[in-house]
Amino acid sequence: MAASGGAEAAEEELREAGDSEDDGGGGDEEEAGETSEESSGEDEEKENEAEIQRLEEQLSINAFDYNCHLDLIKLLRQEGELVKLQRARQKMSELFPLTEEIWLDWLKDEIRMASDNSDREKVYDLFERAVKDYICPEIWLEYAQYSIGGIGQEGGIEKVRAIFERALTAVGLHVTKGAAIWEAFREFENAILETVQPAAGSVPSPEQQQTIGTQLEKIHALFRRQLGIPLLDMETTYAEYDEWSEEPTPEAVAKNYKRALQQLQKCKPYEEALLVAETPKLAEYQAYIDFEMKGGDPARIQLIYERALAENCLVPDLWAQYTQYLDRQLKVKELVLSAHERAVRNCPWTVKLWKQHLLAMERHEAEHQLISENFQKALNAGFIQATDYVEIWQAYLDYLRRRVDFTQDSSKELEELRSAFAHAVEYLKQEVEERFSESGDPSCTIMQTWARIEARLCHNMQKARELWDSIMTKGNAKYANMWLEYYSLERAHGDTQHCRKALHRAVQCTTDYPEHVCEVLLTLERIEGTLEDWDAAVQKIENRLTRVNEQRAKAAEKEAVLAKQEAERAEQRKQTRAEKRAAKKSKKPKAGDKRKMDEDGDGEWGQEEEAEQPSKRQKGGGDVPDEDEVEVMETETGLFGRDASTKTNPSPKGAALAAAAPKWKEPPKILHDREKENVTVFVSNLSYSMAEPDVKLRPLFESCGEVGEIRPIFSNKGTFRGYCYVEFKDEKAALQALSLDRRVVEGRPMFVSPCVDKSKNPDFKVFKYSTALEKHKLFISGLPFSCTKEELEEACKAHGNVKEIRLVTNRAGKPKGLAYVEFENETQASQAVLKMDGLTIKDHVIKVAISNPPARRFPERSEATGRVPQAPVPRQVYGARGKGRTQLSMVPRALQRQSNPPAKAANGVAQNPPAVPPLSAEEPKKMSNADFARMLLNK
Repeated sequence: MAASGGAEAAEEELREAGDSEDDGGGGDEEEAGETSEESSGEDEEKENEAEIQRLEEQLSINAFDYNCHLDLIKLLRQEGELVKLQRARQKMSELFPLTEEIWLDWLKDEIRMASDNSDREKVYDLFERAVKDYICPEIWLEYAQYSIGGIGQEGGIEKVRAIFERALTAVGLHVTKGAAIWEAFREFENAILETVQPAAGSVPSPEQQQTIGTQLEKIHALFRRQLGIPLLDMETTYAEYDEWSEEPTPEAVAKNYKRALQQLQKCKPYEEALLVAETPKLAEYQAYIDFEMKGGDPARIQLIYERALAENCLVPDLWAQYTQYLDRQLKVKELVLSAHERAVRNCPWTVKLWKQHLLAMERHEAEHQLISENFQKALNAGFIQATDYVEIWQAYLDYLRRRVDFTQDSSKELEELRSAFAHAVEYLKQEVEERFSESGDPSCTIMQTWARIEARLCHNMQKARELWDSIMTKGNAKYANMWLEYYSLERAHGDTQHCRKALHRAVQCTTDYPEHVCEVLLTLERIEGTLEDWDAAVQKIENRLTRVNEQRAKAAEKEAVLAKQEAERAEQRKQTRAEKRAAKKSKKPKAGDKRKMDEDGDGEWGQEEEAEQPSKRQKGGGDVPDEDEVEVMETETGLFGRDASTKTNPSPKGAALAAAAPKWKEPPKILHDREKENVTVFVSNLSYSMAEPDVKLRPLFESCGEVGEIRPIFSNKGTFRGYCYVEFKDEKAALQALSLDRRVVEGRPMFVSPCVDKSKNPDFKVFKYSTALEKHKLFISGLPFSCTKEELEEACKAHGNVKEIRLVTNRAGKPKGLAYVEFENETQASQAVLKMDGLTIKDHVIKVAISNPPARRFPERSEATGRVPQAPVPRQVYGARGKGRTQLSMVPRALQRQSNPPAKAANGVAQNPPAVPPLSAEEPKKMSNADFARMLLNK
């Protein structure tokens, strides 16, 4: 970095430039305006200083707040605070890889402040850091051009060439941006050629001729190398080379050019797909990677991975895929370790990347101190679940175990391993358990590994027994598999006495599978025990199993009592529902009191909704029902042998009561005019208690255009049914009215949808929200019902620009504790998921995930009738009265099962008669008890 004196000088220049602009003019009449501008500028400066102080305090609390770093850098650069800006950039670069834009701004500021050679070296160091974060052709080009400024120093030309060569290695194969590096390199070499040319009219000496020839050969070599690489607009480069060269193009160069041109044609579809695709372009990049993998060129594969990661730096799976390729294919130490380091800096929350990094460092024989430091960084990375800490500890302990020479009784490495095991157990107990309320290692796998190493490699069974005793005291003594693991260790490295002791304790403590442990104990005594040992084992096992069986019997009895209580409660609920249905049925009006259905014409307004409710049966006043209506009306008319006249004629007392009851005057019927559907909207989910709906809704809908008519729908008793039709004068107003959907009216969200005849459009559904994966949108659950949109926005805006928030409510407008939050882009949404998942809002722990709702499933409809197809069920399944909701089927289950498979036949004669008689209006043939018995025996 540049010295503080250079930074202060640069600040002075910025201030003087601002002052010189103010000196340009102004008479007395402009003094007031200048004073006003100065005061406003001072106010803005004070506000910025306060905001800078706030951001610095926030970063002191949470140094990993990425957006806070960005805001601070932006403000400091705006205020010209270059020294503070330098420190802010430095801190951010230590925690995160920086984007291309941040690096270029930083480099330009440092170049402007550089005043001597020492400052130039610091700029070089900064460029070296910049090119390691991501593959960026613009930064490489800036680096090469800046190095040309130091050409006058010793070895300057060779240093420039070395930087250009590194740039070509890094991004020279970039199909769309690589040509710029090649052209800049050639321009540099052409400039060098101009300096070695002899003066006009003079004859070059042999040394000059040799220098000129060498320089020309370098330019030729650059052209030939570039023409062998598939780059965009390579035809222009070929024409330029043909014009520049005094000799004809060599055949080998032309051949390589044609091959590269063919390769370019293969790459073009993938480049075009990337050009038109929207961020993050993961699918397009993956297709490009697969294409390059088939080609097998490691340099091209590495480049396309780097390009994909530059735009998807927060995708752990892509980093894991890239580092795995480098580990298995390239195996270049600097390249592999650099990629692993960048992976964990971009996705520090992913334990898999940290484990791969530790393995790569061990594989390439990195220093032990570096591996230990990297492991400490992993512990401070902030994993999102307790088991991640167990995994990273296991990976580090495996590394330490591989360092130990177990042929020696004691060594520094062995002591370090034991110390690390003890530290791991303590860390999981204190740090992890305090944070997650669990250690993440309930079965004590780390302690088990430690015990096995002590027993098998260190031959220290005493220490192994102590560890297993500690494992059992942590709640594992009740599991048979834990005791059998310990028994296996004792059998392999201990003695029979400790094996017997362990099994006796296991029989006493195991609660899940005690029989298994008992069997192992008997096997041990059968092979190695004495008669006294056998008798003692049998007696202990019998006593234990007796107690276990008693406990199981008590538990089964308790469970049976609970099941019986639950069955009684279910029966009570069933009886209560039946009583309510009976009471409701007794209150139903007679068939003659209901208004007639209009059987001719197009039908009435509101008929669509009644058609959607099969539980509401339509009855005619005195008309003779047709054949399709018989089954619906059979509960009132008494079919299948019952006297309909006794049901339909009311008693004199009932007639008197009906005459005395007040009658509601039916509104005039309004026929549905299909020609007005385009100017009509359907309004639903309104409050049933709404008085005068047309008066209440008219002012609301008149804001969209002139309203012709509002038709609320009432029930037979005159109560409002919660929906209506609004007819406008023109179609534009109807379309505008759709924007009122979900508007809250009297505490309920009002639903506004187009007026569509569902009998002709049965699949028409209105759902305006997407059901596909939306990576820029979050789904939040677990919110308190009292949480408002403003409070949620306040919690979300710290992680990005919030475009829209939708709180999910039920039909009554009550919140469901769910919300959808839309951010400006996917990166902001990803960061919000990491920061907000598990956040506590008003004592509620919320869950945050990327929005990916399940697809909405609608029932399939028959093409002919538009109704949901049903399996062909025999009529007798529903009993003698058909499909009445309140009727029970009296046909035995055996008969219903026999209706599907064909009857078995012997010698060509059916043994069983058909279980279900053919459909008819006649009463089915009665079956005797012998018939039922015969049928059940022949199943």
